[in-house]
Amino acid sequence: MKHRPRTEMIAETRAKLIAAGRAAFGTVGYAEASMDDFTAECGLTRGALYHHFGDKKGLLAAVIKQIDEEMSQRLDQLSTEAPTRWQGFIDENIGYLKMALEPEIQRIVLRDGPAVLGDPSSWPTAQGCVAAISSSIRKLQAEGVVAEMDAEGAARLITGASTFAAQWIANSDDPEATLEKSVAAFRKMLEGLLA
Repeated sequence: MKHRPRTEMIAETRAKLIAAGRAAFGTVGYAEASMDDFTAECGLTRGALYHHFGDKKGLLAAVIKQIDEEMSQRLDQLSTEAPTRWQGFIDENIGYLKMALEPEIQRIVLRDGPAVLGDPSSWPTAQGCVAAISSSIRKLQAEGVVAEMDAEGAARLITGASTFAAQWIANSDDPEATLEKSVAAFRKMLEGLLA
């Protein structure tokens, strides 16, 4: 039997724990997810969880990071498929709001995440979002589509608005109706950036 490299075994253990945590957090929520249950399901121990993530909260942060990366890829695809850079910017930002209807994103990222990890603007992933939106704004400014303004300031305002709107949608009694109201208002807000 061939001996596997330690880095490969570590990556596999982390991946199993993230998958098990994601399944548990997505179905029963963070508070009800039993560390013993989801570690046993993937054939690992609570000790492995502590070793790789520190605690259940650390695992939640890793799960959110994974979901956030997937969301970013999907949003990048929306932007890439748009006929113009401006339409891509709109589609990407509105696409984020629409993701607030997805049960896994609602529960893990928009409800449990802020309740357990605190303000989403302080999460490491938030800085990547601000940087991406800033870059888009600068490109749109270079094309003369968007008015001159501080790109980072605008990006932080957009990120804050979209995060609060997504949480409103996720926690609403009628998420579809709340999404519709949010999208209409958010689109108007983004149009205010036009030159």
